[in-house]
Amino acid sequence: MAEIADIAAYFCENYPHKSELSKTRLTKLVYLADWEFAKMEGRQMTPIRWYFHNFGPYVDDVIESVSSDSRFVVKEVKNAYGDSKLEIHLRNVDRPAYKLADREIEVLNDVISRTSTMYWNAFIKHVYETPPIANSDRYNYLDLNNFAVEA
Repeated sequence: MAEIADIAAYFCENYPHKSELSKTRLTKLVYLADWEFAKMEGRQMTPIRWYFHNFGPYVDDVIESVSSDSRFVVKEVKNAYGDSKLEIHLRNVDRPAYKLADREIEVLNDVISRTSTMYWNAFIKHVYETPPIANSDRYNYLDLNNFAVEA
């Protein structure tokens, strides 16, 4: 199983729009990676127990992992509306800044390819259209592996 911080490091290093890697977007990217991996491999990439919060799949695991890892800088910045957001950045570290299997990298690249051209609303719509979210009730844990078997 991949370490959450290694997945976050890969996204921070390879996502083309670094300023879009907010706490929320990064968390949802990790969710999409777990979902895609579950569909391909029958198991999640991470040990995260995903929760369908009010605003989609959410857990504190991702931000806790990057906040406690010296490879990252978490900066509070203002978004276009003047509201605060947390951006996640990778420090200058020796490359590669992660330990991931080829299959994991393949899935992460696919997630990047499919989402990096999406503005926020399209990105969120994409996340909400995944079967674990589309077919679950809010305030419940998501069994991605079970949904992957059904997909």
